[in-house]
Order: sequence, then structure tokens, then C-alpha cells
Amino acid sequence: MSLIYENEIKNIGPMANAFEGIVVFFGEGAPDEIKDFCYTTSVNPINGTIAAGQVLKFDDQEYKITAVGDEAPHTLAGLGHCSINFSGQTEVDLPGTIYVENKPMPKIEIGTKIQIIG
Repeated sequence: MSLIYENEIKNIGPMANAFEGIVVFFGEGAPDEIKDFCYTTSVNPINGTIAAGQVLKFDDQEYKITAVGDEAPHTLAGLGHCSINFSGQTEVDLPGTIYVENKPMPKIEIGTKIQIIG
């Protein structure tokens, strides 16, 4: 298993929980109009390819990746921006989204470590 991506939650916008079944990451340069709806992270590189079948971790909470939008790796690496959808769907509706298995949402706090493991 290899570490594809790693980051940490730096701040949580007051409306970050507004989207049921979805979390939105954005780097520290998020536009003011969406900052309140995001979990703020750093902009970190991706080491490899993000793909279905890999594991997305929030600390010790694991979620199997079921689908990856074409834009998600680019915006994640370039802006720290990506949506995570917890629907379990295997078809991509939104190109900037990573879809994971349908399980209860993770507990996300400032300091929560995010990892993608291949």
C-alpha cells in the first residue's frame, strides 16, 4: 500500500456541514464567498493516481473510493479543492468529486488527518 495523498484539516467553516452526505475541501486560498462552506486544508501534492478501489481515510475512519471525477485530482493538487460524496455511487455526476462508499459520515475536526492510500 502506498500513500497517494495526505493533508490535515486547518479550519472548519461555520456552514461546512450544510451539505448532507458531502464534504468540501478547499485550500487556505478559498474565495470568501465559499470559505464558510469548506473544510480548509493546505495545498499538498498528489503522489500517483487517485482511483476507485483505493481508501480515503479521516484519521482511523476508512472509506473505499467508488468513483473519481476527472477534475478532482487536478483541483485537489492545485487548489486543495475537492468534494467528497458519501453516496457510494460508481458513476461520476460532478467532475470535481471523489465518491466513497455509503457509510456514516466521518467525524471531522481541526487536526483530522486525511489520507488516500492505494
